[in-house]
Amino acid sequence: MNSRPSLGRLPLAGVRIVEISSFVAVPLAGMTLAQLGAEVVRIDPLGGAADYHRWPVNDAGESIYWAGLNKGKRSMEVDMRSAEGQALVQRLIAAAGVFITNVSGRQWHSYSELSALRPDLIHLEVAGRGDGSTGVDYTVNAATGFPLVTGPSDHVGPVNHVMPAWDVSCGLYAVVSVLAALRRRDASGEGSAIRLPLDDVALATAANLGFLTEVMVNGVQRPRLGNAIFGQYGRDFTSSDGVSFMVVALTPRHFRDLCELTGTTDSAAAIGVDLTDEGIRYEHRAELDELFAPWFAANTSSAISAALAASSVLWERYQDFAEVAKSPRVEGNPLFSALDQPRIGSYLAPGLPMSVDGAHTVPAAAPALGQDNDTLPAEWLGA
Repeated sequence: MNSRPSLGRLPLAGVRIVEISSFVAVPLAGMTLAQLGAEVVRIDPLGGAADYHRWPVNDAGESIYWAGLNKGKRSMEVDMRSAEGQALVQRLIAAAGVFITNVSGRQWHSYSELSALRPDLIHLEVAGRGDGSTGVDYTVNAATGFPLVTGPSDHVGPVNHVMPAWDVSCGLYAVVSVLAALRRRDASGEGSAIRLPLDDVALATAANLGFLTEVMVNGVQRPRLGNAIFGQYGRDFTSSDGVSFMVVALTPRHFRDLCELTGTTDSAAAIGVDLTDEGIRYEHRAELDELFAPWFAANTSSAISAALAASSVLWERYQDFAEVAKSPRVEGNPLFSALDQPRIGSYLAPGLPMSVDGAHTVPAAAPALGQDNDTLPAEWLGA
C-alpha cells in the first residue's frame, strides 16, 4: 500500500494538450504540464522524432533520455507528411484547445490555420531566435557570453556548460506561459498565440542576473573566475585524501566561522581590511585562499566534513552522478518514487520538485511510441 500523502485532484485535471516536439524545452514543458494533471498527447512522425533514440540509451538501445522527458504523456505516431495525417492532428489540436511545439514553419499547424478551427486556441511555439533563424541550447549559449567566463581562470577559450540550462529555462517559461494563457482564457474566453524564442530566454536571463547590464552601466565585463563566486567569498578546496569541497561564506558569520575552524582568525585580521564586507572579501579572495587552503590540505575529508557541519559555513563535498543516485538525497527523498518503465527498467524517478500540502506528484511511465493510436482519436473526436 502506498503511504505517500495524496495530492487529490491535480490543478490541471481536465486540460488537454497536444505536443509536437523534440529534444528538451517543449518535451520538458509537456511533461511538467502532465505532472500537474493535464492530459498531454505527444504526436510524433512515423518512426519517432529526432530525439527518439537520443543518448543515453540502455543495452537494448532504448532511449533513457526520451523516457525521462515524456513521463505521464500519451503517444501517437502519425504520418504528418500526408494530408490525412495533418487533418487528423488539426482535429486533435482543435479538440484539445492547447498546442505546444518547437517545430516551426509548418503552415498546417500555425496559429492562423488552427485558430480558424478553434478560436480560443492556446498556441505556444518555441523558436530558436527572435528573428526566425535557428538556434539550439549550445549555439545560443555560445552567443550569449557564458562560455567565455566559465572554466579555470587561466584557461584560454570557451568552456561550454554540460547542463542545457537554456532549454530547461525555456521549458519552464513555456509552462508559465501556458498557465497564464489558461488563466486568461478562463477569465475572458480568449485564446493566445505565444512565441518563445530560446535565444530571448538566454538574453533575458543574462540581463536579469546583471551579466549584460554591468557592461551597459559599468563598462566592464565579468572576469573568468574558475570556481570562485563573483562578488562573494567561495571556492573549492581539497582534503589530504583528495576529496574536493565547495565552501561558501556569504555572511560575516559564515566568514568568522570559516576563520575559526581553520585557525586563521588572526591571519585574516592581519590583511588589514574590513573583511565583514562581502565585496572586500571578494577582492582579497586570493589572499584568503592562501590562508584557508593549508587547513583543508592537512585534514581528511571526514574531519573536514565534521568541522564544517558544526559551523554555519555553507559547504558540500563534490559528488559524481553515481554517488548522488545512491545517496539519501535520492533514495530517501519523497520526490522520488519507484517507476517500472517499460523498455527501460525499474528505477527511482522524480515527480514535480514542489510538494503541495506535503505531497509530491507520483511519476507515471512514458508511453511506447504510438501506443494511443487506436484509442485516442475515438476518445477525443468520437471517431
